[in-house]
Amino acid sequence: MIAFNPDEVAWRSFYKLMAGSILPRPIGWISTVDARGVPNLAPYSFFNAVCPNPPHVLFCPNVRADNPKDTLANVRATGEFVVNIVTQPTAAAMNATAADFPPDVDEFAAAGLTRLPSEVVKAPRVAESPIHYECRVTQIIDVSDEPGGGSVVIGRVLRLHVAEHVLIGNDKIDLAALEPVGRLAGSSYARINDIFELVRPPRP
Repeated sequence: MIAFNPDEVAWRSFYKLMAGSILPRPIGWISTVDARGVPNLAPYSFFNAVCPNPPHVLFCPNVRADNPKDTLANVRATGEFVVNIVTQPTAAAMNATAADFPPDVDEFAAAGLTRLPSEVVKAPRVAESPIHYECRVTQIIDVSDEPGGGSVVIGRVLRLHVAEHVLIGNDKIDLAALEPVGRLAGSSYARINDIFELVRPPRP
């Protein structure tokens, strides 16, 4: 086994090691607006749930160059964002929004997506996505502003929208109907089709 010291490895190489071993990663398709109301939409695979009571989620925008990503600037300015869940039918559009568009470009329009008004935040939702989390920022933890660095954006969920065709009963998601997509490394993604179950052992 080879041991890697992060202090002795270029950050781009260490990123490849992380992205190739921490997987599959859920994709948070984050929609925001800037201070002028211009919408932005970008995918983040450094994304996950925090806790359900009260419900919080997080995503981590990374620094690609000297300037912060539009999404991070927008959540700092407005304190709001929406997480749209990526599915197989929306994967190509999600990938299109990963391009480095100028701040004044509407990624919804560029990717041929439909903007859907949110209930309690200004950022629009992706109508083509079956699940949306409307969130208010509670914390932004800046880890590093160097290239390859990043921040942790934590948001409290104010509204959760679930399309009826992916809902089972009142509180379960039909994975087969949802068709979620996971991020792997490089240009690779995973379809979540091959599912197996392990029952958690009882408490001793």
